[in-house]
Amino acid sequence: MTAARVAPAVARNRAAIAEVLQSRLPQPGTVVEIASGSGEHAVYFCAAMPGLTWQPTDRDDAALASIEAWRAQARLANLLPPVRLDAATADWPVGRADAVVAINMIHIAPWAATLGLMAGAARLLAPGGLLYLYGPYRQDGQHTADSNAAFDADLQARDAQWSVRDLGDVVAAAAAEGLALDRVIPMPANNLSVLFRRR
Repeated sequence: MTAARVAPAVARNRAAIAEVLQSRLPQPGTVVEIASGSGEHAVYFCAAMPGLTWQPTDRDDAALASIEAWRAQARLANLLPPVRLDAATADWPVGRADAVVAINMIHIAPWAATLGLMAGAARLLAPGGLLYLYGPYRQDGQHTADSNAAFDADLQARDAQWSVRDLGDVVAAAAAEGLALDRVIPMPANNLSVLFRRR
């Protein structure tokens, strides 16, 4: 398991995210996870929701290796091998999905990746299909907590293209691709679950 990464945030947020997903993901159904990172979310959700077929993806070699290491250890039949996917491009190696999930992605990526995520989700989803986003957001241009403001400053210090995004900008980008805001659910630690449906 030397390739397997551990992301401390996963242990803190996975149960709360799973509670939202369990009531809204179609089971059976196919979920494509964008920017799966360590792969720990994929393993946890597949174990909790055996009716789902879960396709993890990432653009990073080390992340892909970590996902595969966790998958090999878990031996879950509904967790597919990871595939390389860069959300900012139009060349996605998956053709369809009942839902698209992106957890803690859009603030640790250029804005082009968010635009690509919306376009890609619109291509994959049938009408009514779910796009689920999780993470911190500004609302009406303002941070919702001092901790989020400090996190945003740290992100931009690491990469000027990273930022806690404004929810209004994300909703507008989704709408431009035919994805309508379904609901916003407050989550622990000043995060949000943001759900869109394909029109």
